[in-house]
Amino acid sequence: MHGLYLIQDLAVILVVAGLVGWLCQRIGLSVVVGFLAAGMVVGPYTPPFSLVSDPGRIETLAQIGLVFLMFSIGLRLSIRKLRRLGASLVFAAFGGAVLVYYFTRLLGLVLHWNASETLFLAGMLMVSSSAIISKILQETGENHERSGQLAMGVSVLEDVVAVVMLTLLNSLVQLGGAGHGQGASLGQTLGTLGAFVVLAGVGGLLLVPWLLRRMSISADEELQTLGIAALLFGLAVVATRAGFSLALGAFLLGTIVAETSHRHQVERTFEGMRDVFSAVFFVAIGMQIDVRELAGSAGLIAGVAAFTLVARAVACSTALTIIGTAPKDALRTGLAVTPIGEFSFIIAQLGVSAAVVPARFYPLAVGVSLLTTLVAPLLVRNSPRIAEALLARQPGWLEQGLRYYRGWLEQLQAQAKRNRLWQLSGKRFVQLGIEVLLVSGLLVFSSQMFAATERWLGPDLLFPNGLRFLFWTGLCLVLLAPLVAIWRNVSALAMLYAQVSTMGQPRAGQLARMAETVLKSLAATAIFVWLFLLMPAEGRTRWVLIAVGVVVLVAVAVLWRKLVFWHSQLEVELHEVMAAAETKMTATSAPWLQAHGDWNLHMVDCVLPDLADAQGRRISDLELRAKFGCSIVGIERQGYMIPLPPPDSVLYPRDRVLLMGTTEQVKAGKAFLGAVSGSADALYEEIMMESLPVPAGSHVSGRTLGDLSLARTHGIQVVGVNRRGLRILNPSAEEHLYVGDELLALGAPARIREFRTWLRETADEVPGRHD
Repeated sequence: MHGLYLIQDLAVILVVAGLVGWLCQRIGLSVVVGFLAAGMVVGPYTPPFSLVSDPGRIETLAQIGLVFLMFSIGLRLSIRKLRRLGASLVFAAFGGAVLVYYFTRLLGLVLHWNASETLFLAGMLMVSSSAIISKILQETGENHERSGQLAMGVSVLEDVVAVVMLTLLNSLVQLGGAGHGQGASLGQTLGTLGAFVVLAGVGGLLLVPWLLRRMSISADEELQTLGIAALLFGLAVVATRAGFSLALGAFLLGTIVAETSHRHQVERTFEGMRDVFSAVFFVAIGMQIDVRELAGSAGLIAGVAAFTLVARAVACSTALTIIGTAPKDALRTGLAVTPIGEFSFIIAQLGVSAAVVPARFYPLAVGVSLLTTLVAPLLVRNSPRIAEALLARQPGWLEQGLRYYRGWLEQLQAQAKRNRLWQLSGKRFVQLGIEVLLVSGLLVFSSQMFAATERWLGPDLLFPNGLRFLFWTGLCLVLLAPLVAIWRNVSALAMLYAQVSTMGQPRAGQLARMAETVLKSLAATAIFVWLFLLMPAEGRTRWVLIAVGVVVLVAVAVLWRKLVFWHSQLEVELHEVMAAAETKMTATSAPWLQAHGDWNLHMVDCVLPDLADAQGRRISDLELRAKFGCSIVGIERQGYMIPLPPPDSVLYPRDRVLLMGTTEQVKAGKAFLGAVSGSADALYEEIMMESLPVPAGSHVSGRTLGDLSLARTHGIQVVGVNRRGLRILNPSAEEHLYVGDELLALGAPARIREFRTWLRETADEVPGRHD
């Protein structure tokens, strides 16, 4: 009966989520607010409305929802997107998070909270909710403004901050609280996290695209969905076994899939499950809140929410100003990234379940999220006036200082672009860091991988203790490619910096060779110490590794050229995966969008519903400019962007349409495109063929199929003509029709009935037709 109760709880959650979500949509609130409130109402702490009362089942549903939610968040982030956002915005996102952390520490001192409570509160407030922010920006029409694009970029990057913070706090929980070796374990935790991310990322980039490509060729869509779901839950479990959270594994798979050309296909496949289980997650979170604790902490929640609105706005605006963003755009962006959400719930849940922080932290996170989500739309809509009012009151010396700072920053950026040394070596340093983390990940998690393999295959594979020898030999062989890459990059950097450091000196060539030798010797010593410290130290394992390593070194000396060739092939494959074309229209990727605030122009995108009245119609037929004054300037169709579509472009269901005009114009145009009258043509399965004779006196006699335009006027197609036993298949537009012809018509039943009636009409009965 346990399974039946789980289905019953899921049914309750979905019904409640649907009803409350619809209500919130009608009154203009974020559906996330409704999901949380509905969960609190029907949860176990609010009798007699407690429709779901088992905490274990609630936790199970929340975990499933968390996996799908984190996967969808990961799909919005990719290395390509990070490159497009730029290093400066990455710095701003992390810098803003650091400022919020220090602001929160000051708040903790005022409230007399201990170190653990302050740290978990900082983790909750450091990260915004990209899901809530994207919804608010879309609803307010700000997602294509400069400030909206920056806000989406910051919120997506703060998802990375959240993953890092969640890992650090999880490590803190395992240590038993702040102060118990926290400083000593910080570097180790970050190093282990980086190693795991790079190991999973490189392995995923090599495996997942190949697997998706093979499944798209030889498997049906249902099997492809099963394969991706298996990878999703599998990587979530692997992350948990490695000492991290389910959220990290699901988030990583999303970012890996986002790097492939199959991203849009996967998004469409999981769109329904994402919507369902994201709602399940938020409702389940609300169910775990005791409303009495929420009411008892009302003052604290209101105070922390006010602090969050101010601290996050100030921190983000300051960080963006530091990287050279215009003050007005920086202030508007800071006001837009104030809501907190899903990651804050996870962090609060982690601390409460481990008894590191008091139970009030859970309702505190939910209450602050509710208040910031309610206030955020007001801040976004009024952000231009708020920013202008603040800038009008700034001191003159501050305005001049900011103007001078931005000019100096632009000069500094221009000089950096002319720095040939950094241009030549920067990419090498990035590759070197990734390769070091990859090797570290393989060595750090090698003992866990060996233990899992031993449980599966047994210790005596092929011969006594054979698994140990085979596993570590295989690991050394796998390590060959990244180690070869590390040494090639080290050699290139040593040669480059040796030449630069001795340039212009007497006997520069000889000095350069000596400097290169010294740098290579130091690097080789560092690599040896690094590998020795990371080697597993259990019993015979280290000696097996050393013996195998000696054999491998000899093989490397003999097969060096071949190994370089294999490494080059592997590097090319990774570059091909990461260089896959992406033309998706997002809030940060429309390249033709420029600042247009002075013109009072806004851009809003909307998705055509499946039964939209506008589907199947050309843009010119819709007359949007004549009726509402707005124009369609872009269409995204199944992952492909059509910029500035021509008037004869036809709209299809699920098209994402980008409208441009004033606020009132795009609002009216969006409502028109999203209108659904409820009538719909037949489904694909209902399309039929029927033979229809041309009766005597029919007005179509003597006319061509091209003149009649049956597909446009009646929605049917003549696929065959039987003329006194002569069958004409797929007749051309120049084919004439005559009395007695038997037409094979293809179309929906209703359209064929209308065509049969129209076919019987005489020339006198058809308006404008008198033969």
